[in-house]
Amino acid sequence: MGQTRVVIADDESIIRMDLKEMLTHAGYLVVGEAGDGMSAVHLAREVRPDLVIMDIKMPGLDGVSAAKILTEEQIAPVLLLTAYSQRELIDAARESGVVAYLVKPFREAELLPAIEIALARFGEFAQLRHEVEDLRDALETRKLVERAKGLLMDGQGLNEAEAFRRIQQISMNTRRPMREVAAAILLAQEAQR
Repeated sequence: MGQTRVVIADDESIIRMDLKEMLTHAGYLVVGEAGDGMSAVHLAREVRPDLVIMDIKMPGLDGVSAAKILTEEQIAPVLLLTAYSQRELIDAARESGVVAYLVKPFREAELLPAIEIALARFGEFAQLRHEVEDLRDALETRKLVERAKGLLMDGQGLNEAEAFRRIQQISMNTRRPMREVAAAILLAQEAQR
């Protein structure tokens, strides 16, 4: 795996410059910089970084709103930087899906662990999303197979094991997933009505 690719977004160019220097020194690759939230979102969509580090208060679209967009679109984890530590900002950051939050001024010794935690959390969330999708797909397949079994049991006088075996056999013979076979059986039944 190559260098971790980072987009920096802060309306203060001095902060961006310092952050870029810290990140480059630590071995990260800064692939883009933005001075406002909307530019950060567009840039992240374009370059697909591994991480977006952005200030919470920026002109136009603020960091929290930009983070919410990036999280919903599953583009990259967001580490928010802020000079403010008010409870409502922390709550808003949490609600937007931000995976890490760092209060300015910060040192490299604080930034690097925050980055690693943000990347790890985002990876865990991605794995969980994948597992949920797999479970949802398995449940949908099971529902379709159960309905198709019921049709075969009613229409052809088969018991449950025979109906399942019939679906399984068609699946193997046609090299189609059982889900597709079950859906075809249900579709054929609908067509006969």
